[in-house]
Amino acid sequence: MSKSLPSRSENYSEWYNELVKRADLAENSAVRGCMVIKPYGFSIWEKMQRALDDMFKETSHTNAYFPLFIPKSYLSKEASHVEGFAKECAVVTHYRLKNDPNGGGVIVDPEAKLEEELIVRPTSETVIWSTYKNWIQSYRDLPLLINQWANVVRWEMRTRLFLRTAEFLWQEGHTAHSSKQEAIEETEQMLEVYANFAENFMAVPVIKGIKTANERFAGAEETYCIEAMMQDGKALQAGTSHFLGQNFAKAFDVKFLNKENQQEFVWGTSWGVSTRLMGALIMAHSDDQGLVLPPKLAPIQVVIVPIFKGEEQLNNIKSKIDPIVKELRSKGVSVKFDTTDNQSPGFKFAEYELKGVPIRLAIGNRDIENGTIELARRDTKSKQSMPFEGIVDSVVNTLDEIQHAIYQKALDFRTENTHQVNTWEEFQIQIEKGGFISAHWDGTSETEEQIKELTKATIRCIPLDAKEEVGTCVYSGKPSGRRVIFARAY
Repeated sequence: MSKSLPSRSENYSEWYNELVKRADLAENSAVRGCMVIKPYGFSIWEKMQRALDDMFKETSHTNAYFPLFIPKSYLSKEASHVEGFAKECAVVTHYRLKNDPNGGGVIVDPEAKLEEELIVRPTSETVIWSTYKNWIQSYRDLPLLINQWANVVRWEMRTRLFLRTAEFLWQEGHTAHSSKQEAIEETEQMLEVYANFAENFMAVPVIKGIKTANERFAGAEETYCIEAMMQDGKALQAGTSHFLGQNFAKAFDVKFLNKENQQEFVWGTSWGVSTRLMGALIMAHSDDQGLVLPPKLAPIQVVIVPIFKGEEQLNNIKSKIDPIVKELRSKGVSVKFDTTDNQSPGFKFAEYELKGVPIRLAIGNRDIENGTIELARRDTKSKQSMPFEGIVDSVVNTLDEIQHAIYQKALDFRTENTHQVNTWEEFQIQIEKGGFISAHWDGTSETEEQIKELTKATIRCIPLDAKEEVGTCVYSGKPSGRRVIFARAY
């Protein structure tokens, strides 16, 4: 059996990296900063994708696909956008290779230089808005509600599996509207979709809020976000939804004829989540024994491990278990009945624990005689002997209990690690302990930058439900009208 995982409390970063690899979620590829998502990890991503895609379609969005390559001139059309992404862009300059006449292997053909260099998309606003110019003429063409599932490239210098890689998978929604109000409502609606998904599928509680100007998406007028707390007390941005105003419409001259027969620039939004959610899922719930997965996203929700010697005993167990497997699957539960005999039951127990399977059922010949089966929960590690009759209902109910219990545990952890702070001295002490800090801020970029420089803490968001509260900025002492959330972040 493989050695145990590093301890979360001793080295959180090492624990995370080892868990991702040992649970067969992903591994580093031969390309620096890129990852291979392995089948088990991709199965979780597929479940995420399926749930989100259903939610997008329920809100009237449709999927399309746009090019991977963006003409360099497109990026320069929206000044703040290019400034925000310039340092992360991968650029294609040539379109052909050839053999080196000097025997140096394959080289770039200098005669195959592109007339215009192409950017490998870091995000798709520019290429999509250049397309929308051809699709939108009249108010009758609006709203245009499009999403795409794609890969993007951002040339990150410091990478970590799922959390920050040079190439990652995501979805990006891009919508066009006839009014400012409608675009803002769309931005807020998609934030609610993300929050719903995070809390009800990932079992991760989130704070909904607005980013400060310093943290806003490049090219947006307003960025809405959901922020989650990981078990080391750091924040992780789990999704963003941007109100673009008319910035991209003006950059690409996207106008429509309104009901008064006048030309007007359209209003835009964009919103996205990525495979970074996989990192959030791992870090929010898992422990020193491995993954803890919420049932709604677990590739295997129930594993059944028979304890047997010889084919006769296995066949006896199978005759009891096969109808249960069939009934569970008919109720939409994903089940694995592991009848392999090349590993001991104890090894299998540890392996499925590592992979975060929510429920493990174990059954041997003695259990059959007693009319019982052992049910073990991954989240609490509790085990109990259950009557064989009614086990399907017990499993279905327990899966629901686990989903709720995992969420509640994460919510309790966040509550315990969120602190109101009123002085700079308190702030400096508390930020070293981790967690979210609720504190007053004077609203200036200068103060925000100073706090970041001194403590490495950023304003994660201005919570949407933040109450008006007269106070003084924790750093500058200047007047403040409400508290914001500070934290160190991934």
